[in-house]
Amino acid sequence: MSVADARIYARAVTGPYASWRIVFVFLTQALFYGLPWLQWDGRQAVLFDLGARRFYLFGLVLWPQDVVYLAVLLVISALGLFLFTALAGRLFCGYACPQTVYSEIFAWIERKVEGDRAARQRLDQGPWTARKLRLKAAKHALWLGIAWWTGSTFIGYFAPIRQLAHDLFTLQLGPWQWFWIVFYSVATWGNAGFLRESVCKYMCPYARFQSVMVDRDTFVVTYDKRRGEPRGGRSRHADAAALGLGDCVDCHWCVQVCPTGIDIRDGLQYMCIGCGACVDACNDVMKKMQYAPGLIRYASERAVDEGLSRRAAIRRLLRPRTMVYGTLLAGLVVALMTALWLRPSLRMDVIRDRGVLGREVAGGMIENVYRLQFMNTSGSPVQLALSADGLDGLALALPDGSTTVRVDALDNKIVAVVARAPAAGAAPGAHRIVIHARGTGTDGAAPATDEAASFFIPQ
Repeated sequence: MSVADARIYARAVTGPYASWRIVFVFLTQALFYGLPWLQWDGRQAVLFDLGARRFYLFGLVLWPQDVVYLAVLLVISALGLFLFTALAGRLFCGYACPQTVYSEIFAWIERKVEGDRAARQRLDQGPWTARKLRLKAAKHALWLGIAWWTGSTFIGYFAPIRQLAHDLFTLQLGPWQWFWIVFYSVATWGNAGFLRESVCKYMCPYARFQSVMVDRDTFVVTYDKRRGEPRGGRSRHADAAALGLGDCVDCHWCVQVCPTGIDIRDGLQYMCIGCGACVDACNDVMKKMQYAPGLIRYASERAVDEGLSRRAAIRRLLRPRTMVYGTLLAGLVVALMTALWLRPSLRMDVIRDRGVLGREVAGGMIENVYRLQFMNTSGSPVQLALSADGLDGLALALPDGSTTVRVDALDNKIVAVVARAPAAGAAPGAHRIVIHARGTGTDGAAPATDEAASFFIPQ
């Protein structure tokens, strides 16, 4: 078998589900390409600044210490995946998955340049001519243009995109920026232009474990065997019942429009991405044959086998599995939103200087050194007054003797502080103290935070 014969040449299809796929292509790409250009309070609204170790999500600023929020978000995403799959199978794969979306874009370009299914087959199987070279060059030039735009935009989520665009057009990017832009551009070009269905069939882990998340009540793309079999060709005016045939005319259009090249009439397969292309194609054939639509449709296995109405099949979506998923998902979303709403705008971490546990200095005082890391997540700078208690005579100051520190808006700052307490009156060993930071912001807010620490008194 030649490479051309092994390729899948999906036929173009029209219909309501094809229209929905086009809508989702525009929605997802408008979001992806437009989001990094949005501004929020004079900065990029969505920016994962790895160098500064800060994640900006509109008005929310996350630090490495906020990894618990990321963990909860991942759990929410997993539960959302379980719930959605239990309800509708791989519907996400068919309409919003990046691999599907970019494959749709690249396939549309391919059809516009080379023609539909039969024309592409003839072109690939024919000899190399000036026309073939011109069409292939035009197609790949357009593919690479989309891929380059995609790779550059993706990097714009991790580096300020406005500066990135300037450096890109003036060829002033750093080596790592060039590397990652080229890497993601080539990955997009290869995955959407060449691998396509192979990613869905062999590389996507979702395809492998989705079968454990669906059951007989999950809505998936389904072929109605009771109505369609036995299949066979016939004229439009023939009486199928008299011929002993079902409604399936065995035209293979459902196979020809499938982006992964499967035959849905063989039953649900893990390669099916639930895109509905076969539904549109089959309904078009049923309309021409003057048969009722829905030979291939979104339905549950139980609904098809038992002949349930659509209303009855939808009612069965509310079952113990989906109720448990939905309850857990709603609870975690509420908990995350509440935690983010109550999240303090000022945080302080206390780090002991482990090189010096405690030392005696002039005046009969014991000195401990700490590093204080302040994180100001508000949109205004704060001036903090530092103090400490827990030991008699305990005093806290910066190395220059001051007791105040300024932390800029949306910034973190690390300062060294010295805590001193009289040597007399305290037993040797570790003593619990509390460091206080009280401040005022330019917007009138009065953030405050306290953090416990250990004060060590040597023998």
